[in-house]
Amino acid sequence: MIERYRLPEMTALFEEKARFQAFLDVEVAAAKALADLVVIPADAAKAIARNARVDIGRIQELEKATKHDVVAFTRAVSEHVGEHAKWLHYGLTSTDVVDTALAIILRKATDIIKAKATRYQHALKSLALAHRETPCVGRTHGIHAEVTSFGLKFARFYDAFTRQLTRFDEMAKAMAVGKVSGAVGTHAHTSVEFEKRVCDQLGLTPATTSSQVLDRDRHADLLHSLAMMATELERVALEIRHLQRTEIGEVSERFAAGQKGSSAMPHKQNPIASENIAGCARMMRGYASMAMENIALWHERDISHSSVERVAMPDAFMVLDYMLDRFAGMLETLVVHEGKMRENIDLTRGGIFTQRVLHAMIEAGMDRNEAYDIVQSAAFDANETGMHLREALHQNDKVLAVLSKEEIGELFDVMWFLRHIDAIYDRLFTEGWR
Repeated sequence: MIERYRLPEMTALFEEKARFQAFLDVEVAAAKALADLVVIPADAAKAIARNARVDIGRIQELEKATKHDVVAFTRAVSEHVGEHAKWLHYGLTSTDVVDTALAIILRKATDIIKAKATRYQHALKSLALAHRETPCVGRTHGIHAEVTSFGLKFARFYDAFTRQLTRFDEMAKAMAVGKVSGAVGTHAHTSVEFEKRVCDQLGLTPATTSSQVLDRDRHADLLHSLAMMATELERVALEIRHLQRTEIGEVSERFAAGQKGSSAMPHKQNPIASENIAGCARMMRGYASMAMENIALWHERDISHSSVERVAMPDAFMVLDYMLDRFAGMLETLVVHEGKMRENIDLTRGGIFTQRVLHAMIEAGMDRNEAYDIVQSAAFDANETGMHLREALHQNDKVLAVLSKEEIGELFDVMWFLRHIDAIYDRLFTEGWR
């Protein structure tokens, strides 16, 4: 991933040094397990643990000749082990090391994502609570519908993102597995007990079954979970982009001192963070698609998945890490224009109250279809003439036959729409949120 869309902590996990160090962790754990099972001399395991080290330059030099990164790695490490080097990588195949090492790295990467996601989740909750009773117009099909709460928008976003976090936790756990089962997954040259001992040392769970590789449904599930989180971020970003439009103006991303919106138009303040999130989410869905393609491999393995994962796996984690960090910061400083929300509520001159008027007329004894046609006609007339719907209703004899002017006036209370907000929040948040 290019530097613009990656942060140092996550980047470090996927650098070559970290990758080969994870390889070495697997090899050291394997040697100890073999020694404990009296397969290799105890001194050999100790020598490997004591002397083995990663020399990136030497590995790269050897790979030019071997055309095989794991062979180059084992030969480079062997040069430091000494007489016991013959026991390094004993009974293992390349992907025993590669897949198990990747699981080690991904466990650390998922921890970083979880921390960033928790911060983002808290930002959503803070907005939900702060604006629980901030009325704004709700829109369906992009058209004014009825009054909602600005906080409720973010309560919904919080609810959905919390579901994604639950799924992510499940996928992260499913990915924390090791595979040390040999060339085609039969444990022919080691044992099931050996695999368990290696995985225990590394904090992983042994895969129930494997071939020469871990089944790639695990990786696809994990990347799909990352893509789903990214898409939930995009969902919020899209809302902010719409609400920041000049004609709406209900929120805006905070504009930093010295920040510029356009090279040509000095007045511009654009929702660049939200737009950036939308673009990054498209990349994330692409990585998830790549991972799906990696599930079907030839027989017990091929390496068609390898090149994809070398790019998609690090990039997906780096991009989502960046997205969560940037968007959480944006939400924490989001500017909310409550006055503009009030203005927008009045744009339809009472049109958003039509359902309440309709119900009042039905309750007063009028046929639903007749009441619907009367209220619709009054709303359209009010829109065309510029009068308020309330006044249009005052001029309609059929309406006045069932409702007094005082009763009509009581129907245009904005806060009436929010009377059940507390009950909704009670279902969503834990006790004590009030």
